[in-house]
Amino acid sequence: MLILNSTEVRQALPMAECIEAMKQAYAALSAGTAEVPLRMRLPVKPHEGFSVFMPAFVDEKDGQALAVKIVSVFSKNPAKNLPLIHAAVVVMDPQTGAMEAILEGGTLTAIRTGAGCGAATDLLARPDTKTAAIIGAGVQSRTQLEALCAARKIETVWVYSPNGEHVKRFIADLAGKNGIPKDLRAAASAKEAVQNADIISAATTSSAPVFADADVKPGAHINGAGSHSATMQEIPGETVARARVMVDSRSASQVESGDIAIPLQNKTIREADIAEIGEVVLGKAKGRTSPEQITFFKSVGVAVQDAVASRVVLANARKLGLGTEVAW
Repeated sequence: MLILNSTEVRQALPMAECIEAMKQAYAALSAGTAEVPLRMRLPVKPHEGFSVFMPAFVDEKDGQALAVKIVSVFSKNPAKNLPLIHAAVVVMDPQTGAMEAILEGGTLTAIRTGAGCGAATDLLARPDTKTAAIIGAGVQSRTQLEALCAARKIETVWVYSPNGEHVKRFIADLAGKNGIPKDLRAAASAKEAVQNADIISAATTSSAPVFADADVKPGAHINGAGSHSATMQEIPGETVARARVMVDSRSASQVESGDIAIPLQNKTIREADIAEIGEVVLGKAKGRTSPEQITFFKSVGVAVQDAVASRVVLANARKLGLGTEVAW
């Protein structure tokens, strides 16, 4: 059994490689070569927490993958100086079911979520994209930015969060590193961040839209990574209604994100208007159709991403000699 900690997972999962892996994962999901049961949520009411179990099996031409991610969210943890979220990915040999590895899941999730939006950006954003807006300054926003810069040659990035200290730390930590440009600017408002952006990525816990539809310029590409319930809506419904709408999973996005569920309920979009990004990879659906078109990708996160990302991590870890082997 190989055990990899957070630092080792990051070393073994470079963003550019993960972006290509996410294209494979999305294609497998849309092609039906992945088995992805509904995630199971286990309440732990006495401690105000819950655990989620996300299994997936992938069987496609580039290989097989079998993994289960376990995510626990306990609301009392911060008061105990503990992380709100703990996560691990258990990787199994797809041919025998034997336990192969345990990976630190928080880092893997952050990278694969950023890479998922990076894959969509590579497929949908205009080739001449140079300016990006990041809404939010948390862990997910960091990998969102890294992924955007891996997918396009970004020159200027505007960063907005209601917490100005978080933005300062974000800029200080990331400017000029990992392919990110030095020109990172703190925006005074979401409007300032969005109005000139070729790409907009939102990764927040907001329940209401984090920018105005009127501020989105023609031809922009938008990634939504924060909304994770049917009542959370980061992206304005008006923007979604006039955009080319792409999702990671057609079924999951309708029940796990208000960005999709609310416009469907309001009948400003139809289910027929929604395509899976995997269908674009497979050539079964069109992506961007004009330079002026607004494109929108909604990521809710699917277990097939964890399984394929884990396959990359294990292969690279073995090449690099990373991790700790323990008897099982």
